[in-house]
Amino acid sequence: MFKKFTSEEVSGQNQVKASVQRRIRQSIADEYPGLELVMDDLLPKKSPLIVAKCQNHLNLVVVNNVPLFFNIRDGPYMPTLRLLHQYPTIMKKLQVDRGAIKYVLAGANIMCPGLTSPGGILDEEVGAETPVAIMAEGKEHALAIGFTKMSAKDIKAINKGIGVDNMHYLNDGLWKMQRLD
Repeated sequence: MFKKFTSEEVSGQNQVKASVQRRIRQSIADEYPGLELVMDDLLPKKSPLIVAKCQNHLNLVVVNNVPLFFNIRDGPYMPTLRLLHQYPTIMKKLQVDRGAIKYVLAGANIMCPGLTSPGGILDEEVGAETPVAIMAEGKEHALAIGFTKMSAKDIKAINKGIGVDNMHYLNDGLWKMQRLD
């Protein structure tokens, strides 16, 4: 999704009204309850919240020129990897085995066998259509953020095909764009 993403792909930036800002804050707070304590630091009420509209129905939530969250169409908000590395406990995690790491870092979707092999770990509570952090075997930080195509139980049972859509990974365009000016 962000493989060749650059600031030129941002078609428009709008400072949102207070009511829209409250709705975005509430949506993020509902999705990530672990962020409630730091929500005022991340999305200050007095600081302007900017929504940058990009190609392919992508929206970036930007505070102080730093992209913090993104969503597609009206889907759930997902944190950027930089934010996830600061607050690693806010998302459910799935772990891929060592063999899948280079493919995930190249932007490939996460296949079921990479999650169910001996190095992979599945959280049984993860449902379908859920944003998840993709961890790597033997690594401390997340290497990608994905959106599950099927539940963890189905991934384990079917063990074929794409289990998680790779939305944002280390060293992609959004990762390289530290600030949106």
